[in-house]
Amino acid sequence: METPPVSTTGEKDTSQPQQQWEKNLRENLDSVTQIRQQPRDPPTETLELGVNPDPASQILENTQGTEKLVAELEGDSHKSHGSTSQMPEALQASDLWYCPDGSFVKKIIIRGHGLDKPKLGSCCRVQALGFPFGSGPPEGWTELTMGVGPWREETWGELIEKCLESMCQGEEAELQLPGHSGPPVRLTLASFTQGRDSWELETSEKEALAREERARGTELFRAGNTEGAARCYGRALRLLLTLPPPGPPERTVLHANLAACQLLLGQPQLAAQSCDRVLEREPGHLKALYRRGVAQAALGNLEKATADLKKVLAIDPKNRAAQEELGKVVIQGKKQDAGLAQGLRKMFG
Repeated sequence: METPPVSTTGEKDTSQPQQQWEKNLRENLDSVTQIRQQPRDPPTETLELGVNPDPASQILENTQGTEKLVAELEGDSHKSHGSTSQMPEALQASDLWYCPDGSFVKKIIIRGHGLDKPKLGSCCRVQALGFPFGSGPPEGWTELTMGVGPWREETWGELIEKCLESMCQGEEAELQLPGHSGPPVRLTLASFTQGRDSWELETSEKEALAREERARGTELFRAGNTEGAARCYGRALRLLLTLPPPGPPERTVLHANLAACQLLLGQPQLAAQSCDRVLEREPGHLKALYRRGVAQAALGNLEKATADLKKVLAIDPKNRAAQEELGKVVIQGKKQDAGLAQGLRKMFG
């Protein structure tokens, strides 16, 4: 599976004093900081889906990324990126939107109309400018269908889709991306057709869409596009996780496939969590045991890695991959022990 632009409701009022803008922004940032400081619950079944394997999202795993964006917004808020008539009025709490996974901060330049936002199946007429990834959406106005099409597999695709889900018709916004020092990305949503929320889909529709995403993910994985494959597996899981427990058996395969992608993408913590989901349903799942063992070894948890790899060999004694990985873990453990012994000798010698 995987109209010309609508005119805006009016011009922005530029008469607000700079001091009022700064006060409003700081109040908004204080509320965000309070939310961030609240204790978080342990990872849930959707945790691994929140990590995006695209380059833009990997940058955002730095916890200081959003704070840096806030400083950038505060520093250049007085600059105009268009005609005077399009300058934003004093920012309110609703003018800044923080993507839940931290991949960008959206600043509304021109507010849209109404309360409706694009949903699954909505055909959106958009214009995107300033993408830093070397390639972006086609120049000029283009039509993108939410939840459908190969455009979502592009580096910029998931970022745009997340932003469109938060936009109203006629809205124009700037996206601040951590690590991107150039001008902000500008995204305009001229219009969109009616779509559906995921909860409005029948069970059979969700399962069919998930199968298409899984098949596409497998194609991308075999072609060497690990990032695109991970996004497909993640989208399939998000669809199936909305179904009543225990859910379809495809969830087990999807979590195992996602773990393989996460290992290749250098995300052992997430890979271990994906394997946990598999082993909760199938304790003897060989691939999940092996992949969790590899992930634990990468994290330095050698005892856990040894236990998982020995379980694999107990079920399949001729498993060459598990044998080789266990040998590496044993060598790594000896090096750790030798280093510890040397440190103790220096301390007490």
